[in-house]
Amino acid sequence: MATVPRNSNGVARIVLVQAALLAALVVAGVLAVSMGSVRIPPSQVWRIVAEPVVPWLEADWSGVWEVIVWESRLPRVVTAMVVGAALALSGGVAQLVTANPMADPYLLGVSSGAGLAVTLLTVLGFGAGALGPVTLPAAAFLGGLGALLAVLVFAGRSGSVLTLILGGLAVGQVAGALTSLVIHTSATGEQTRQVVFWMAGGLGGSRWGLLAVPGAVLVLALVVALAAGRWMNVLHAGDDGAAALGLNARRFRALALVGISLLAGTSVAVAGGIAFVGLLIPHAASFLVGSEARRMLSVSALLGAVFLVLADLAARLVVAPSELPVGVLTAIVGGPVFLLMLRRRRRLL
Repeated sequence: MATVPRNSNGVARIVLVQAALLAALVVAGVLAVSMGSVRIPPSQVWRIVAEPVVPWLEADWSGVWEVIVWESRLPRVVTAMVVGAALALSGGVAQLVTANPMADPYLLGVSSGAGLAVTLLTVLGFGAGALGPVTLPAAAFLGGLGALLAVLVFAGRSGSVLTLILGGLAVGQVAGALTSLVIHTSATGEQTRQVVFWMAGGLGGSRWGLLAVPGAVLVLALVVALAAGRWMNVLHAGDDGAAALGLNARRFRALALVGISLLAGTSVAVAGGIAFVGLLIPHAASFLVGSEARRMLSVSALLGAVFLVLADLAARLVVAPSELPVGVLTAIVGGPVFLLMLRRRRRLL
């Protein structure tokens, strides 16, 4: 009997994991649309969503349900999918290109820098309503990139776990202090309420019109990251080894960090600061399918989408009829896990 090549087992495993995560994403999405202050049966959710492309379906559901699905819950669920995938993908790329298992947009100060930029535009009145839906994502990208560059300058050539974390904490604290200064000196009461809730990470303001930029950035980044996966694997050989294989590691790393800032910045613009998704999800993906870049990144994106949809559903239900910012829940889950990871890696520090 012919033996099965070892590689085929790996391919079968990745296909199985991806299929399971896709199924979990669909189930989580339907549950998230179904549940809330007004319960909508999952079977009716399917019918309402399918009706525009299956016109012969009989519309036997309430018009109120249709409005809730299309105008409130579905945009929120899709936003959670996009943001979760983007944060997980950016974290995975950050960990690969810096060879640092603690790299993450939040810990590297990207989210704080993006938040400062968005807060400035919001308080000054130049939000999405003034210059269109591209305004806030563009500002968030520039703010996040500036913060990341500051962290890298602080870390210098060592790029160790300790220096990156300390640099990210320092830059994050400065950006947070400046954000607070802007709020207390320039924001109105309503702006303060909106910004504070947004900074905690929330999807309550999700709208279809705000999804175009982060959705397009995610698709482009995922395609580019998977295409460049083999070069990310080459970085394991070090800069000299990568150069011997034809890769300019410094240039590649710089371009990757710009992409990380773009992914994280556009996510912050629509969802605020959501911590630890980019740190923890890539580790879970590596546990499932190994550390090969293309496998890990594709699974990270799916797993991040599933995680944030479920986290946002929990945030809506745990204190219903009010809701928690989803960033509060991710911090409650991620903070202790992060401390455990630091403890396990104390020899590196």
